[in-house]
Amino acid sequence: MTLEKARQLLQVQVDFGGGYNRNSAKLILGEVVREHGQAEANKLIGEMHLDEAFGFAAVPVQHHI
Repeated sequence: MTLEKARQLLQVQVDFGGGYNRNSAKLILGEVVREHGQAEANKLIGEMHLDEAFGFAAVPVQHHI
């Protein structure tokens, strides 16, 4: 999934709100993490205010040296 597609799908979930939409947003973010990494998911959480909409928090990213 592209990040733009993830943004579009997440926006639909934010617009509807509610528990089912929170679960859908979690699944979308999970796909973003798998394909693009946690840092990109964290950006979407902040950019789309998912913390306010669904109570999501960015997950610290560990960098391996």
